[in-house]
Amino acid sequence: MVNNTDRAIELMNEYGRIKKPFLFIIDFEKLKPIVLPVSQLKENDIFFSINDNTDPKFQYELIFKKYPIDYDVYKNAFEYVSNQIANGYSYLTNLTFPTRIDTNLTLQQIFKYSNAKYKLLVGDKFVVFSPECFVKIAGGIISSYPMKGTIDASIPNAEQVILNDEKELAEHYTIVDLIRNDLSIVASDVSVEKFRYIEKITTNDKSLLQVSSKITGRVGENFNEHLGDIIFAMLPAGSISGAPKKKTVEIIKEAEKNKRGYYTGVFGYYDGEMLDSAVMIRFIENTSDGMFYRSGGGITFMSNSEIEYNELIDKVYVPVNRSN
Repeated sequence: MVNNTDRAIELMNEYGRIKKPFLFIIDFEKLKPIVLPVSQLKENDIFFSINDNTDPKFQYELIFKKYPIDYDVYKNAFEYVSNQIANGYSYLTNLTFPTRIDTNLTLQQIFKYSNAKYKLLVGDKFVVFSPECFVKIAGGIISSYPMKGTIDASIPNAEQVILNDEKELAEHYTIVDLIRNDLSIVASDVSVEKFRYIEKITTNDKSLLQVSSKITGRVGENFNEHLGDIIFAMLPAGSISGAPKKKTVEIIKEAEKNKRGYYTGVFGYYDGEMLDSAVMIRFIENTSDGMFYRSGGGITFMSNSEIEYNELIDKVYVPVNRSN
């Protein structure tokens, strides 16, 4: 393990240069990065899964209750963010809060039974079951898939509703533009290959539709020698911070009050040839005060506090399928 950014970058570059498989876990504030060869993961009680197509079934009764923060608490933070946007300091700010949950699932069971593209378990500390890719790098091509826009799939004509929503469209344009700029820091020939496509996610109590785009660029055939530089140059991820990034991160710190830690950081795996990574959303942390699930969404000048508050709650779920 490492305890500073410089050492993390150095290790990622070194392992990439010698094509040694490794896992990296980087917190939102970049204060406690973890970089470990795959051979050392088990002894550190760290497990991960990327693009596992199995469909595990939970065979028991599922208890999952959520106790979100009071609306007034959220509204105060929302109004602060809205004022910052109105004054021109940000165009889009990702606002998040923790929700206390009560469940009969352990972190280990959530990791085992969740259906998600990207899963990570760090001992008894936290579990991630994220649907959102950060970047993939293979054959000299870097790809990013920013996810911005969520709607309850049971709403009539849900796909058309979210794709035609003016606020969601503006928010997605902003994030795509931000990710294009981020990729341009480390890549050439950056372009949007696919704009606003729908993915469906099944949760423990409902199905959600989420909107993503695909952006690509060229990093060159020797990208493996600069993996640390490439990843850290783009942090924090644009989809969970906002634009412009530097000032918006300052706004987030003031609005949310507490550090995010590993929530909304990134984790990824380099197998010796290609790298795949995820934004650590859909995140449950085990604390001395119980389990907390962090969630949120992007705020723009068109946002409504009640709608955003309800979206925060909707995102508190586990994608666990029960056997019949």
